[in-house]
Parts: sequence; structure tokens; C-alpha cells
Amino acid sequence: MLKRTRLFGRKTRVTFALPVDEPSGAVSVVGDFNDWLPGRHELLRRRNGTRTVSVILPPGAHRFRYLATGGVWFDDDNADQVDDQGGVLHL
Repeated sequence: MLKRTRLFGRKTRVTFALPVDEPSGAVSVVGDFNDWLPGRHELLRRRNGTRTVSVILPPGAHRFRYLATGGVWFDDDNADQVDDQGGVLHL
């Protein structure tokens, strides 16, 4: 799940959310906005049964994927576009 919140100016806070146990282990959102570095934006457990992380992004297209424990890559079907290179957000 993706949630977008417009901020002052032209920036947008994007919250990336997944169920707390699917997939198991640590999960990071990686993309062109964090140089594809795992761990920089790790999803954290919340009381409501989800894991989330928020990232503030400027306008434009941003490519991303999720990386789970064990090197498991997967995409978010809620992205504006998904192809063989991952998801794209258009802000």
C-alpha cells in the first residue's frame, strides 16, 4: 500500500506499507531516491499490524522496489506503473 501526502511547497510524503508478517524478516524500500541502498529506509512494525516507512520526495518520476531478508525483491502493485525493473511513482 502507498499513501501520498502533499507537503508545503512541491514535496510529497510517500508512506510505504506492508503487512507485518508478509514477507517475513526485514524489508527495505530501495529506489533512485536512496541510491538503491538497503537498510536506509527499512519498514518498521506499527501497532496496527503493518510495517511502514515514509520518504519525502520531490516532484517527478521515482523508481523503487522492496528488498526482503534473503535477497528477495518484489514490487508494489499500487505503484503508478510496474514493469520488469520495478515500480514507478509519478509525483
